[in-house]
Amino acid sequence: MSVAVVVGSAFGTGTLGGRALESRQVQTPFGTVPLFRWPDADAWVLVRHGVPHRYLPHQIPFRAHTAALKEVGCSALLLTSSVGVLDAETPVFAPVLLGDLLMPENRLPGGGPCTMWPEPSPEQGHLVWEDGPFSSMLNDQIAPWLDHGELRLTFAYQSGPRTKTASENRWFQSLGAHVNSMSIGPEVVLANELEIPVAGLVTGHKRSGVTLRQDDGDWVAQSLRDSRAATEAVVVRFLNEGCGVPFANRIHRFES
Repeated sequence: MSVAVVVGSAFGTGTLGGRALESRQVQTPFGTVPLFRWPDADAWVLVRHGVPHRYLPHQIPFRAHTAALKEVGCSALLLTSSVGVLDAETPVFAPVLLGDLLMPENRLPGGGPCTMWPEPSPEQGHLVWEDGPFSSMLNDQIAPWLDHGELRLTFAYQSGPRTKTASENRWFQSLGAHVNSMSIGPEVVLANELEIPVAGLVTGHKRSGVTLRQDDGDWVAQSLRDSRAATEAVVVRFLNEGCGVPFANRIHRFES
């Protein structure tokens, strides 16, 4: 049983912790996925946008990624993302854990249902949240490594590739969301369908709704670098020390 980390735009170089990672092609029913083996541990890294950066958020092959993680025996998954922060109390450039998910429509970016079972299958069933989208046991494992380990934020997902409008940000905040981004939502649902416990670790690299200047392209790139610097040590520690936990939700399957 292995552990895995999904990293985003801030980690699109194919290196982590000063190490160049070895790629392995994993075959799945949804396509071939490159996974990176972490040295000296039964651990894997998946770069969601590709190396180099290839996929915009709506182009990410979420089903293939999740099937590949299951194929290598992932028993604990850490999803990471650089996010927009919706409220004044949530810190920026500090990794924090997720506790709940706000995903108004259970759909993949292409419009299809967010499920590993697009067609009838013997494995299919209803995903029943008994512990929640993010594993409480996995969160408890990671929390002591963080300065803000007591926080369990609500994450809002909206597909990209565009950013949210000011009205959308206000709406998400009114529903109780603390942070948002264009990833993680489909990943946590699909992983749970395959009974993989999930934790979410996000780092705010901007405050959502703040208007950027026309010359802010360099600022965005720098903010992603700062986000990586804040998160990388925790990611490396999870790859070295993380361990699997029991799946605490339930797939309700009907009798044939």
